Amino acid sequence: MTEPEPLKLRERAYESFTRHLLARDVRPGQFISQRELVELTGLPLGAIRELVPRIEAEGLIRTVPQRGMQIAHIDLNLIRDAFQFRLFIEKEAVMLFVETATDEAIAAQRAAHESVLAKALVACTPEVEAEAQATDWGLHNTIVDALGNGIITNAYRVNAIKMRLIRQERIRIDGLVVPVMREHLKIIEAIETRDPAVAASALAEHINHARNRALDL
Repeated sequence: MTEPEPLKLRERAYESFTRHLLARDVRPGQFISQRELVELTGLPLGAIRELVPRIEAEGLIRTVPQRGMQIAHIDLNLIRDAFQFRLFIEKEAVMLFVETATDEAIAAQRAAHESVLAKALVACTPEVEAEAQATDWGLHNTIVDALGNGIITNAYRVNAIKMRLIRQERIRIDGLVVPVMREHLKIIEAIETRDPAVAASALAEHINHARNRALDL
């Protein structure tokens, strides 16, 4: 069966909005109208009107009385909340991952990280930074996907959008490729022990380091 057209428009509006948000075509704290969202996404006003309650419920925008809609502002509360959510989810996920992941899947993660690290030690070009960012997200997404829980995956996906906004504003991986890849390799080494507590501890240490970088601690 083909997807109903209104549903397709709603999903296209959401995908377009989040893509432009992460591309920094709209910025955290910026005020934006429904008409401007129409121009940004190229989709009809009806689709935008259905989009707004969803992105407001997800905390990606908020309505300010007498001023309109404001893109999520990156403040200390958002940083703390996003990192706490991430820590709770990923610690539980990695404890399952160490028990269910194949040796081949873990080896593939190690190889990807070691490849990026080797390149970064030679020259940390924009291409290497982009590869490092994708490798970074790939490990965390793989760990959470191991839960096999659609509700958690969807909630984590929304939080991941906020995490990417935080990184863009506060802790982009530029200049941090080598230390971040080394932190990830410590996580992978912990996963290779097949000890859930060891893996959870390594992951928590990494997430706390990232949180502290975002908070300038």
